Amino acid sequence: MGRAFEFRKGRKLKRWAAMSKAFTRIGKDIVMAVKEGGPDPSSNSRLRAVIQNAKSVNMPKDNIERAIKRASDKSQGDFKEVLFEGYAPHGIAVLIETATDNNTRTVANIRSYFNKCDGSLGTSGSVEFMFDHSCNFRINSDGIDPEELELDMIDYGAEEVFVDDDGILIYAPFESFGAIQKELENRQIEILESGFERIPQVTKELSQEQVEDVEKLLEKIEEDDDVQNVYHTMKE
Repeated sequence: MGRAFEFRKGRKLKRWAAMSKAFTRIGKDIVMAVKEGGPDPSSNSRLRAVIQNAKSVNMPKDNIERAIKRASDKSQGDFKEVLFEGYAPHGIAVLIETATDNNTRTVANIRSYFNKCDGSLGTSGSVEFMFDHSCNFRINSDGIDPEELELDMIDYGAEEVFVDDDGILIYAPFESFGAIQKELENRQIEILESGFERIPQVTKELSQEQVEDVEKLLEKIEEDDDVQNVYHTMKE
């Protein structure tokens, strides 16, 4: 198994703790998807992907429909995707994806977390190069041979295909998302969820005491309402 498999195995243990937090994050994803491509999932591939993810965390259908309706309202504010980069204690690189309607507030909050936990907020490009930007798909494994699927999907950019308890996972570079999504839909293969992740190229092993230092910072960041995802180079 490759890096994507090991990365996924580690992150599986760190699911969003509160379902309400997951709903908040997906709600923002819906707003951004609708603003970008309109409210019709059949013609908006990004919105289709967000709806799949909403279903995967058991977000009620009524909630999804209300979020799409709100996002279609011209009075609904927009969210901007902003990437933050920095270092936690002990040289651990941290990459933070946010969706914010007030960048001044978000910058101030993120900076304060780093300062309070002996980290340092970096400049754009300071750690992003340490992570591979990838896309992923989880599909229903019924009646599908993973090895055959991998051979087929290589033509569309797939780099790694593996099976876990919840289905088959496909990993590919970020730019292959559209091609793989289209091919899976053409084959009428059920996509359970999909998304993007940043996989560290190299990880660093720390002592238990050092891990606790880094976790203090990560927990503060993850609790922020503007934060969508947090990635780091600490070995899980």
